[in-house]
Amino acid sequence: MATAQPVKPVPDEYPTVTPYLSVSDAAAAIEFYTAVLGAVERVRMGAPGGRIGHAEITIGSSLVMLADEFPEMGARSPKALGGTPVTLHVYVEDVDAVHARALAAGATELEPVADRFYGDRSGQFADPFGHRWSIASHVEDVPPEEMRRRAAAQFGTS
Repeated sequence: MATAQPVKPVPDEYPTVTPYLSVSDAAAAIEFYTAVLGAVERVRMGAPGGRIGHAEITIGSSLVMLADEFPEMGARSPKALGGTPVTLHVYVEDVDAVHARALAAGATELEPVADRFYGDRSGQFADPFGHRWSIASHVEDVPPEEMRRRAAAQFGTS
């Protein structure tokens, strides 16, 4: 009789930390993240009332879980709460193109795309579901001393 292999506490196909988003329309959110960020859906589980009880998408090498709101279980979306203090940061190949796609797909610009002192070209948007995204393409490797100099110049500190 073969002995069973022990179950891993962190499955191989899951990162240690994974954001889990509650959204007002999970099906539409999956479509938005696919069109804008190139997400790939890997799991979708239905729930009563036509809602999505759990879904998983990959964006590049990252995993994001999401589901429709379930207020009866305390799962509320940023829209229901009046906003979010959380920003998800995503590195992309072409930040200008992704930012343009996001705005064309209904996102609200929070910060225009621009070159930053730390070597990224980045911008921010709020998706139509209330989640904040910071997107960036790394364009320059900035040595620590140069980064300190640039930060001091930008913020007027020494």
